[in-house]
Amino acid sequence: MKPREYDIRYERSAVLLLSLGFGLVGLDRWIISPLFPSMMEELGLDYQDLGNIIGALGLAWGCASLLIGGVSDRLGRRRILVGSLLLFSVCSLLTGFATGLISLILIRVVMGITEGAFSPTAVTATAEASRPQRRGLNMGTQQSTFALFGIGLGPIIATQLLLVLPSWHWVFGLMLLPGLVLAYFILRTIREPHQLPAFESAVPAAPSGVPAPDPSPESPSTRPANRVRCLDVLRYRNIRLAILALCGAMTCIFVLSAMMPSYLVDHQGLGTSQMGIIASGIGFGAFAGQLAIPGLSDRFGRKPVAVVALVTAMCMLIAFILQGPVVPVLFLLLFFVAFGANGCLALLAGAVTVESVPANLMAAAAGTVMGLSEIFGGGVAPSLAGFLAQNYGIQHVLYLALGGLLVCLVATSLLRETAPTRADSPAKGDVGITGTVEP
Repeated sequence: MKPREYDIRYERSAVLLLSLGFGLVGLDRWIISPLFPSMMEELGLDYQDLGNIIGALGLAWGCASLLIGGVSDRLGRRRILVGSLLLFSVCSLLTGFATGLISLILIRVVMGITEGAFSPTAVTATAEASRPQRRGLNMGTQQSTFALFGIGLGPIIATQLLLVLPSWHWVFGLMLLPGLVLAYFILRTIREPHQLPAFESAVPAAPSGVPAPDPSPESPSTRPANRVRCLDVLRYRNIRLAILALCGAMTCIFVLSAMMPSYLVDHQGLGTSQMGIIASGIGFGAFAGQLAIPGLSDRFGRKPVAVVALVTAMCMLIAFILQGPVVPVLFLLLFFVAFGANGCLALLAGAVTVESVPANLMAAAAGTVMGLSEIFGGGVAPSLAGFLAQNYGIQHVLYLALGGLLVCLVATSLLRETAPTRADSPAKGDVGITGTVEP
């Protein structure tokens, strides 16, 4: 696909709006954490309840991504993006009206479902709007705002709003306004796939000398969108490896995000203000990594950049485990852990996933990869970390995060390169663009 065939102005507008949308997803999801101390006494909640609320949203998000990921192929990108954006913004408003644990969990489950529908659709729309040579950078940009708004700026926004608003209820209510504005602009701007140049997939055709299979109604590449199934995308080796890698990356990211404040206060003996400074390193490091690593992969290849980033993150996490309570050092180490882990998350969930399948399977692939990894990394892993902290000491949760990075590194090293300018030759056992297993 030649650059001149792409509408560069639309590309920039789409990436900006979809980036803001995913940032709002992160803000709505994580703003409850800094507000929770204000909610505990009024609603009679404890820290176990906080874990259950966060875990319920993660499980709902994963299931929704898995089941709804390909629906936008049939209903259209705009309908899913606008509808889900409006619904999870309303759920944020309703969180402010919650009266106890059950109502909070029910509201956050609905929020998880709607955010799970938005996320893979936004990933696919970003890929479709992007020129091949900027796809990695654009998709990294789109995903980077989740960490920036949710984990980096979210605590600052929440605590500052508490100073000027009557109560925490109003903070959740205000989250409705940006959702309404953004939904309007997405409705006016985002185009459907048939209105755009054909997506350039990195999935190779059958090798020379091998007869191409006869396309049939049951081939995933020719099957109507409403019959695309999760099992279709799981036939691609890269997709299976990306799911395994993302389970590891999300284990590291969510365990650190959930447990780091308690670790710094209870194990390192730091004060609340010092803890806040260090913990913000996760958000800012994640933002920088999700911008830099996918962008670098456009030039140097997806796999080598991811491997180097993961090895670096593992070394930084080991140093973090051994480091004493020195605030600047802990901040920098945590920054680079998140830089590598979240950068690879954006790369694997975005460019690698959509470049590994034909265009008509992109949305289903994004939903499957994000859904399965979110169920484990966002739901199971935080619960497992809580069990380790409760029974063996909170310092042991860092080894769970380290193990997640190791799993991600092993799976990533087995990927087939997908960058358009550096894609590998077809590998035995891969599934070609025709939808059948290549010899």
